[in-house]
Amino acid sequence: IEDALLRGEIDLAVHSMKDVPTRLPEGLGILSIPEREDPRDALISRGGATLDRLAAGARIGTSSLRRQAQLLNVRPDLSIHMLRGNLDTRLRKLEAGEYDGIILAAAGLCRLGWSDRVTEYLSPDVCLPAIGQGALALEGRADDAFVRELARRMEHRPTRIAVTAERALLERLEGGCQVPIAAYATIENDVLAMSALVAGVTGRRLVRDSIQGPATEAHTLGIRLAERLLERGGGEILRDIYGTAP
Repeated sequence: IEDALLRGEIDLAVHSMKDVPTRLPEGLGILSIPEREDPRDALISRGGATLDRLAAGARIGTSSLRRQAQLLNVRPDLSIHMLRGNLDTRLRKLEAGEYDGIILAAAGLCRLGWSDRVTEYLSPDVCLPAIGQGALALEGRADDAFVRELARRMEHRPTRIAVTAERALLERLEGGCQVPIAAYATIENDVLAMSALVAGVTGRRLVRDSIQGPATEAHTLGIRLAERLLERGGGEILRDIYGTAP
């Protein structure tokens, strides 16, 4: 998609923000970030059981090590299994009995009109979202003034600020979307509040911290929180995952 943008074959690309790398190819930029959809993770279980009522050993499907680590941190008795495919495929696998429950991003379910299937929305206190989860990124050529002006009309400043802080943290930790790193920022009265964590894939080790400060310092706050996570043990966890410290 980005090659097509650079060649001028398309003028705008729409991505899920959580899948967008922190460093973009030269000449491209995130022209607009619309208002964020629900950032939480959602549990859909076959029997209607919430997370705390799932039976010991229940088979839970997820494609995310971030979700796996946090679920095992609160429910180490669960059996976590890899879940692949689009939303239709994942729901069919649940209905076929391959899993007792699956974890999906609430935003995708809401956008498709399937929120009625959700058994439980997981609180960020239980399962912190992925960086940028629920937000969209409108990517285009940095020198395309016409498209940039069109995209600007969909910009949502609080979402831009929150995502900026989350992505600054991710960049400092040198993480990708599959590494057990999570962060969620909110803006209220021009004050940014963000929680973040780094976890081992088994969930036994988990470092979590939070920060507050002026929304105008979103990028700095994200880096500062990343440094705190590294100092409190996150660096050791990431060293085990990456093989070298970030």
